[in-house]
Amino acid sequence: QLQASGGGLVQAGGSLRLSCVASGRALSSYVMGWFRQAPGKEREFVAAITRSGGVTKYADSVKGRFTISRDNAKNTVYLQMNSLKPEDSAVYYCAAGITIARLNAADFGSWGQGTQVTVSS
Repeated sequence: QLQASGGGLVQAGGSLRLSCVASGRALSSYVMGWFRQAPGKEREFVAAITRSGGVTKYADSVKGRFTISRDNAKNTVYLQMNSLKPEDSAVYYCAAGITIARLNAADFGSWGQGTQVTVSS
């Protein structure tokens, strides 16, 4: 099971750092991704990172502002979010995948409870 945390209420331009911890499995075996879902919208890809952390990919909407990283020794994946905008408001989820070549939500599993991020203008 994956558990995301670190969300909260922040003003536009602010920063948050999300964490995703796994219980019962080694995250090092998986490509890890962050996704988000705003009310009334479909779940969308945000960022992904390969098993070693050597390759990362981002949605165009967050490129240059968000950074995904991982610490396999701590079984944790992070999402550093800077220069936050109101349109970044959503529930953020982490999930485990097989390949960084496929970044649709349907290609990821082990969805855990998300964490709410709210950015005020």
